[in-house]
Amino acid sequence: MKKKTWIWVCVLVVLVALFALIYHFAKPKAQAGSKAITLTVVDDAGDEKVYNLKTDEEYLYDALKPVIDKGDLTIDAEESAYGLYIKGVNGLTADYDKDGAYWAIYVNGEYGQFGIESQPVADGDAYKLVYEKY
Repeated sequence: MKKKTWIWVCVLVVLVALFALIYHFAKPKAQAGSKAITLTVVDDAGDEKVYNLKTDEEYLYDALKPVIDKGDLTIDAEESAYGLYIKGVNGLTADYDKDGAYWAIYVNGEYGQFGIESQPVADGDAYKLVYEKY
């Protein structure tokens, strides 16, 4: 009986190590150095506000902080089990439970694969925060 338990423990340790290794190589890669990026906010009426930013930050939320601190952009977000969840942008709240609305992140026209705090920033990239309904 102890031999079976020991084998299962070894298998579990190997699986955990394998998943950690996969995550390490698959996680988003950030670009160091100075970058020029564009953020476009699209509200529920389809109106757009464009922000042209220069940053040394490696992730989108960090790159937006200077604009947020100046008051030119507001982002209402809360920590969730999956990272930072955007509830509102520039005073417009999306309530998924009420009407299926949410804030989507697009990167160079493609639906984003990461949250705002883990989205890598690269020079020349165009990001969009779009109010959408499911």
